[in-house]
Amino acid sequence: MFNFYHVARNAFRESLREPIFFLLLCTAVVLIGLFPTLSLFVFREQIKLVMDSSMATTMVFGLIAAVLCASHTVSREMRNGTVLLLLSKPVPRENFILAKIAGITAALTVFVFICNASSLISLRIACDQFRLDFATMYVYYGLLVAACVFGAVRNYILRRSFASSAVAGMLILITGFAIILNFIPSSSDVPPYSDVMPAFFLIFFSVWIMGVITVTLSTRFDIVPNLIICSALFFSGLISDYFFGKTAEESFFSASSVFYALIPNWQFFWLADALASKKHIPVEYLFWTGLYCSIYMSFCSYLAVMLFRNKEIGGSTR
Repeated sequence: MFNFYHVARNAFRESLREPIFFLLLCTAVVLIGLFPTLSLFVFREQIKLVMDSSMATTMVFGLIAAVLCASHTVSREMRNGTVLLLLSKPVPRENFILAKIAGITAALTVFVFICNASSLISLRIACDQFRLDFATMYVYYGLLVAACVFGAVRNYILRRSFASSAVAGMLILITGFAIILNFIPSSSDVPPYSDVMPAFFLIFFSVWIMGVITVTLSTRFDIVPNLIICSALFFSGLISDYFFGKTAEESFFSASSVFYALIPNWQFFWLADALASKKHIPVEYLFWTGLYCSIYMSFCSYLAVMLFRNKEIGGSTR
């Protein structure tokens, strides 16, 4: 258990220290903050536009971040021989790959948490059809700059990673600002946090599943084929209800039912339309989607253990 914790912690830290992780997060957060400006071109649909765009940005950028984190922390270590050093110590292969999954999942949790906090702030910026809350927008982007300055100063003085320090600054500042805005009354029709948080919480499940899938594929594939396969799974999961869902309901023992079970259905985690129509998301739905996420992650984790157990590590080093 002690070795599991250290491997998972190192995987978490390595993911946050990657410059590409910070660039993806920074790009997603900047885009989420800009979406309210597009609401000026729609008619009384600014809240729906911001929610749809923010949730889509979080899912897509979370997918890319998951692939890159898994490739950097698993595939790269198998290429440069770092895995041989770890496995020479009392670290079973099962513990190693499961710890990598735990560490990458924790890093993706930070990624989605910051994006969701930014989405809540973005909803407050799109306060009205014909005006924006520019004061909130200026503070929001000022906090992003402050987080980058914090990372630069910490890197210069303490020689710590700029990327991880800036991500920590964004986590503290943006989350704190989102909490403060919750206690400031708004005169617009922005929905309260209690209504939108369940839909944003479901994004965690989708990114976690993609993270486990990417780690599983990283045991056999490099970053480019990993990204291609994950992209295919992502787009297939978006349309699985249309192509496989109806056929699977008619016949349980069919090829469609197999594909419907193996391909993750991302529509389970996309409830932006329910929010736009002001429907309440029940707790039971969160429970069942969480159970679906747990079963799928457990299956992929078992598959990752099986694939990594028979992997020839020495042949992949240079």
